[in-house]
Amino acid sequence: MRSFFLITIFMLLACGSLDDIDLGSSREGRPDQESWNSTIIMTKAGAKQAIVQAGHMEKYDDQQYIFLTDSVAVDFFDPDEVHTSLLLSDEARIDERTDFMTALGNVIVISDSGITMFTDTLDWNAELELIYTNDEVMITTEHNDTLYGTGFESDAALESWKILQPHGVTEREAKK
Repeated sequence: MRSFFLITIFMLLACGSLDDIDLGSSREGRPDQESWNSTIIMTKAGAKQAIVQAGHMEKYDDQQYIFLTDSVAVDFFDPDEVHTSLLLSDEARIDERTDFMTALGNVIVISDSGITMFTDTLDWNAELELIYTNDEVMITTEHNDTLYGTGFESDAALESWKILQPHGVTEREAKK
């Protein structure tokens, strides 16, 4: 009987009151909105610049920030709203104040003209309509050239691009 009484007292003391339990009511650090299989249409002067799709989206209103995960895909368009390229990545972050996007993890950009670029991170400045990175890149061209380098700048269509510190191999013969 004495052991039953001690066990009961111990259990009552160990439980405490509900006021002592954190039920997670604080919103700090949590998204204001969250959705799955989301699509965001980004425009400039009313013209469609990009369609961003992701399996998961978290939106933070105070920071004006969107975090995308789970198979991010971004379709880019020229000023006439003609599709130019597709960006794929594991994750992306969008600053809603500036429409500045950073793609992270296994980034691939495939242009409609046949150029493909691979890197780890890539920034897109929607205002300047430029994509760039300071990371290692690999580019395959429509002529089956493979170029490597560090640092990259281009328009989103991959029509006017440069590798800042290039090295590579080509299948073409040198011109005499």
